[in-house]
Amino acid sequence: MKIIEAPAGWPADEATARAVQDELRGKVVLDEAGPTPGNGVVTGVDVAYDDERDVVVAAAVVLDARSLDVVEKTTAVGRISFPYVPGLLAFREIPTVLAALESLNTDPGLVVCDGYGLAHPRRFGLASHLGVLTGLPVIGVAKNPFTFTYEQPGERRGSTAALVADDSHGRETVGRALRTQDGVKPVFVSVGHRVTLDAACAHTLHLSPRYRLPETTRHADALCRQALKDISRTLEDPSRKGPRIQ
Repeated sequence: MKIIEAPAGWPADEATARAVQDELRGKVVLDEAGPTPGNGVVTGVDVAYDDERDVVVAAAVVLDARSLDVVEKTTAVGRISFPYVPGLLAFREIPTVLAALESLNTDPGLVVCDGYGLAHPRRFGLASHLGVLTGLPVIGVAKNPFTFTYEQPGERRGSTAALVADDSHGRETVGRALRTQDGVKPVFVSVGHRVTLDAACAHTLHLSPRYRLPETTRHADALCRQALKDISRTLEDPSRKGPRIQ
């Protein structure tokens, strides 16, 4: 089992991490439409933690964007590379997420994160951070609105409402609450990098034909949770033959 370590120079404290966010935030591209929904491939990424063993598992699952069939999937396991600090979660996850993406044989296309992009207190969540580092188009689709406010969208699938920040950066729309199924709770979509908000919402709807969450997130979540269970059993009993982790 190969365990990914944080790269040399990776931020180890809050002040350094915030300085990195400030530096990279200016590199986010907001004026590209991004891929067309339903064309090419789309990749979901997600992570699962074993804090007791200081381990994080990242999964990357590539889907055919039209049929939503799985094309390829991979996992990576790493050491948790940063303490838990709200607003700085990307620093705990990115080295292992990058390792999972880099082990794919397929070009990831659009990447969908279970998290935030511009909908972030510093306007630079995981989806933006990952996009700037990889150059890939990335969006964030989160389960809750973080610290931001919104009016309830209409009850029908496709209804939206602005996700609004009112903080030290000013009052602005940072994403949208999007109803992906009739009568279910909305998800919260934000731009990461090289995709407009309109396109991010269109992708999210296309990827959510039956359930609240996009198929990218559902597949990646299931894969990283199962991989974490397998790895945790291997760490408990080194004689057990564990999964091959890239």
